[in-house]
Amino acid sequence: MKKIMFICLGNICRSPMAEYVLRDMAAKRGIVLEVASAGTSGWHDGEYMHCGTADILDGLNIDSRDFISSKVTRDDWQYYDYLIVMDNQNLVDMEKQFGKSRKLFKITDLLPENSPYDHVPDPWYTGNFVETREIIQQCCNELLIQIQRGIL
Repeated sequence: MKKIMFICLGNICRSPMAEYVLRDMAAKRGIVLEVASAGTSGWHDGEYMHCGTADILDGLNIDSRDFISSKVTRDDWQYYDYLIVMDNQNLVDMEKQFGKSRKLFKITDLLPENSPYDHVPDPWYTGNFVETREIIQQCCNELLIQIQRGIL
């Protein structure tokens, strides 16, 4: 069973959305994964996700009531097979903490080269949770395809 952690800045918008979307997509396809999320900052440790993210997940009929924000730890690096970040700054922050590794990459690296997205915009700033959902769903779909094919 693959163990995947999604990482963003505060762990209240993008990474929890990716966590719950991937869990739901994997379950519907009969793929067993362990999925979690965390933030690089720890600013929101112990908090629930942003209401915009919760609304998106509710709209997808995904229950997220058990979510609690947390910060990435050294134990996470050891435990998870893949740590998947949402943007370039998250990648830089994680590489500073853990070094470069095949197990650490940006989620949009899963998209085709002609994709207009090289990161997942933070809806905390953009306010566009729908755009975030659309990008995350595309990336999670590709992630599952690569897992099924044995690429990851």
